[in-house]
Amino acid sequence: MTKTKLLQISQLGNPVLRKKAAEITNFKSKELQELIDDLIATVGDVDGVGIAAPQVYESKRVFIVASYPNPRYPNAPKMKPTAMINPIIIKNSEEVEKDWEGCLSIPGIRALVPRYKTIKVEYFTREGKKQTKIFKDFVARIFQHELDHLNGLVFTDRADSKDFMMEKEYQKMMEREAKKKK
Repeated sequence: MTKTKLLQISQLGNPVLRKKAAEITNFKSKELQELIDDLIATVGDVDGVGIAAPQVYESKRVFIVASYPNPRYPNAPKMKPTAMINPIIIKNSEEVEKDWEGCLSIPGIRALVPRYKTIKVEYFTREGKKQTKIFKDFVARIFQHELDHLNGLVFTDRADSKDFMMEKEYQKMMEREAKKKK
C-alpha cells in the first residue's frame, strides 16, 4: 500500500472547476484507489465534510462525503468517509431548504444555498459495487454540493447575491447561536 498524500486544492478561477468531469470506467485502477485515499486524507486535514476530484485538479467523477463535527461545521452528523464514484440523483423531494454552505475551493465565503431536503442516489463504491441510498438534510446537501463540482458548478452559482457572508461573520453568527442554545 502506498502512503497517502495531502493534495493541493484548486481555487475558483481554475478551469478544472468549470468542466464536466469524466466518467470512471476502471474502478480497480491503482490511480483511482490512490486518488480516493488521498481525497480522504485531504478532506480530513482541511476540516471539510466533502471533496470532489475536480477540487484537486482531477476531472473525474468521484467525490468523498465525510461528514463529522469540525470547526467549519460544528453540527455536522458523524459518518465514515465514503467514496462515491459516478454518482447520480435518481429522485428528489419537492421540499427545498436554504442553508449555509462553504467550499474548500472558495475559501472565506459562505452563502445560503437552496438544496433538496431528501434525495435518492446511486453511485459505485471504490470496489465497483452499485449502491442506492436515501440521504436527508445535511448529508443530502453535501452530496448535492459535491455533485455540482462534477458538473462544473460551484455553490455560489446557486445562491442569491444577497445571501453571501464572509467566513469570519459566519463563525461569529454560529457562536451566538450556540450560546443561545445553552
